[in-house]
Amino acid sequence: MLITIFDGVKDPRKIDQCTYELGDLLAVAFLTYLSKREDYADMALFARHQARDFGLFPYTEKSPSSDTFERLFAVLKTEFLEQAVIEQGKRILDVLDEKQIAIDGKKQRGTAPKEKGPKGDYLLNAYVAENSLFIGQEKLRDKENEIPAIPRLLDRLEIKGSIISIDAIGTQADIADMIVAKGAHYFLAVKENQGALLNEINDVIKYHKPFSIHSETEKEHARVETRTVSVFHAGLMEDKDVLNRWRNLKTIVMVESHTVHVSDDGRETTQTRYYISDEDFPSAAYYGGLARGHWSVENGLHWHLDVTFREDDCRARKNNAAQNLSLLRKLVLQIAKATNDRLSLNKKLVRASMDKDYLRTLLKNYGF
Repeated sequence: MLITIFDGVKDPRKIDQCTYELGDLLAVAFLTYLSKREDYADMALFARHQARDFGLFPYTEKSPSSDTFERLFAVLKTEFLEQAVIEQGKRILDVLDEKQIAIDGKKQRGTAPKEKGPKGDYLLNAYVAENSLFIGQEKLRDKENEIPAIPRLLDRLEIKGSIISIDAIGTQADIADMIVAKGAHYFLAVKENQGALLNEINDVIKYHKPFSIHSETEKEHARVETRTVSVFHAGLMEDKDVLNRWRNLKTIVMVESHTVHVSDDGRETTQTRYYISDEDFPSAAYYGGLARGHWSVENGLHWHLDVTFREDDCRARKNNAAQNLSLLRKLVLQIAKATNDRLSLNKKLVRASMDKDYLRTLLKNYGF
């Protein structure tokens, strides 16, 4: 049954005072998102008009109000719901060996719409690029940046044998050391926040030839992008103190992107990105794949949360509500992607809102 998704979630309410079972309420909230609806009022409407079509609330003729859902998601312990979502992911992928895990942060703007920076709910997400699979999140504490939150997230993940990719803010020697100590590999972006390392990288690129180069061109919409990946041996760095600061550092990666914006009178832009890795794979194409894979957390997860689910417009901010609702959206994203048809993800949810049989198809294709 559908409610078995949430079997491991502990009920924070006083059971003897509750009309509705926890599994039914969570299933309604989940189906509400899967039906392209988006708030507590929509959950109440789904509960009243459609929930019993899915075998929910068989023990009562009453239906929960929007206040019922608001109170529940505020007090529900996030870690239990997160584990339930992760367990569903294991139905698709139970071993992360040799998989790329992209780690990146996203502010939930609806929780503090007028604030900039980390104030408000800011979640660090772990995402398996190849399988479009969410595997964990960590909330940043008030006024902190991602640096102390990344080790907390890594500590909870089983990452042995995987490749961890992180943006430049996470390029810290202690984080690289932790990744290697847990039996994984790192692929870390390098910018000015690591000035000494960036200087050494630039010198290696200036005075030495890459041992492998790979170039590819993609035509998409009104732009043509050519990416050239060049890889160098990190041992060519002259300052060995800088080299030795990064555990097992073996490879420097440069990705140059040249884009022609056809719809903008052929305007051309270029961008160069740098990365370090503890792997010594001999192919530039491999590292180019890791760079693209890391961008997938933005394109495959954050973009859909913002655009498809309008997460930034969600004003649920009481206690744990924002984190819990984000977890349900990620579960819906996971399940909708499991159906391979010609519809975009957004159109799948729209069709599910109008067609109960298609909604059941989405669930069936995921194994429910």
